[in-house]
Amino acid sequence: MFIGHFAPAFAAAAISPRSPRLGTLFVAAQLVDWGFFGLAMIGVEKMRVDPDATVMVPFDLYHMPFTHSLLGTGIWALAFALIVLIWQRNFFGGVLAGLVVMSHWLLDWITHAPDMTLAGGPQAYGLGLWNYPQVAMPLELLITVGAFFVYVKRTRGPIGPPLALLAVMLVLQAVNWFGPHPVEANTALYAQALLAFAILTGLAWWVGHNRWYIRRGGLAAPSE
Repeated sequence: MFIGHFAPAFAAAAISPRSPRLGTLFVAAQLVDWGFFGLAMIGVEKMRVDPDATVMVPFDLYHMPFTHSLLGTGIWALAFALIVLIWQRNFFGGVLAGLVVMSHWLLDWITHAPDMTLAGGPQAYGLGLWNYPQVAMPLELLITVGAFFVYVKRTRGPIGPPLALLAVMLVLQAVNWFGPHPVEANTALYAQALLAFAILTGLAWWVGHNRWYIRRGGLAAPSE
């Protein structure tokens, strides 16, 4: 899953004026992937190209105990929650950001072949939805676009920035689905993924600083 990971970020940003801004929540949504590709660059976590891995995604993610185990994701979530809590002095926002980080493991468990572990051990889990593109593709679009419209409905501001963000997300997802697959896992591939995350996070930061949460009664309030 790629842009589907950002659905919890949109939903969380629409919950309350105490929610962290969208840019922060976009970092939370892909935090463990930031970690994974960063660690893969230095050989700590590992993947390889395998055309038989799943129907949709030709990657064998065979060693990622520090980011994509349930325990590892939990540690990243707790650390990010504490950062948001201290940085924004916002307990609610910290908890919400941590939950968005944790959502990454759940969504990956649904889509990945069995490569998700509980604590880095040999037993791996994954429902393998990537083997069923006719289900996985519309589901990813549905949850992402649905959460996007919830966010737009619950906030107020110029519509241009969020539409630009959604357009770029859809373009990158199309490239991810229909573009040529890499022939090997290398630093260029990892850097490309990090660049995509950075572009989307930058756009989300722009959106979040141009929209305000709508309180009951129609009044707008700035988010944290």
